Amino acid sequence: MHPKIVVIGGGTGLSVMLRGLKHKPLDITAIVTVADDGGSSGRLRNELQIPPPGDIRNVLMALADVEPLLTDVLQYRFNNGTGLAGHSLGNLMLAAMTDISGDFVTGVKELSRVLAVRGRVLPAAATAIVLSAEMEDGSIVTGESNIPKSGQIIKRVFLEPAVIEALPEAVEAIEQADAVLIGPGSLYTSIMPNLLVPKLSEAILKSDAVKLFVCNVMTQPGETDNYTVSDHLDAIYHHIGHHLFDYVIVNNGEIPQQIEDKYAEKGAKAVQLDLDEVAQRGYKVIADRLVLFQTFLRHDTERLSHHIYKLVENWMLRKR
Repeated sequence: MHPKIVVIGGGTGLSVMLRGLKHKPLDITAIVTVADDGGSSGRLRNELQIPPPGDIRNVLMALADVEPLLTDVLQYRFNNGTGLAGHSLGNLMLAAMTDISGDFVTGVKELSRVLAVRGRVLPAAATAIVLSAEMEDGSIVTGESNIPKSGQIIKRVFLEPAVIEALPEAVEAIEQADAVLIGPGSLYTSIMPNLLVPKLSEAILKSDAVKLFVCNVMTQPGETDNYTVSDHLDAIYHHIGHHLFDYVIVNNGEIPQQIEDKYAEKGAKAVQLDLDEVAQRGYKVIADRLVLFQTFLRHDTERLSHHIYKLVENWMLRKR
């Protein structure tokens, strides 16, 4: 029996990490945000009244056991065509599967089967979530895609309606998990929407699984400007009211100057590890060189997966 790990989040960071994690002897369940309201996802959400498929599509692709060409085809985004431009083929397939099977959750399951997905992919809720933010100046910004563009500092984010029914399978997966892993991804717009679903955060709190947080490598303009590692953790604490994690996994590798400069142009910089602050809050820190430099900075999935697997393995041994 492989250890059961539940991975929670959304966005590119989650998909990158899962590409490495799927090669470990782990039973993976990915719980993915349904708060996206921009681009192709937002249009399908509004026109067809379905949860936004984009983050789910990315996670399915990351866990799929298919030829690279099929992945490229499903990630293909149409450039032309009235109504088609901007849509990705994978999003349209998820919309079609939802229509054929009768509901979004079944549609995701069916597409998972077709793509020979290693593990399970579950939306955090069966319905789309509207994410809003209260800014430091008291203004309210509604819509996940609008929050980082507001130019204000985020005080808190919240869901509308406040009581969202968590997907029962997602709650059950957390209850049965040996490990719960949160991040990497946009703190307020990819991670928080999952944790603010009441039954999901309650299930994480009650669970005796090892709880891990993978911190982002870079700050995110409009979301986490100048945030340190402890700022990320404090933001989650202030929203949930509890310390959720046993371990925090962070990058301590040097980032080349030219890459720093490239990110600085967009207003992003490396997330600083304020070790004393993090340790003071009771978290154990795993720090390593966890970045790869391509066109963008990405987590080194192999190293990251190695650390995650080791932590889960040691936890299982201690439990025995």
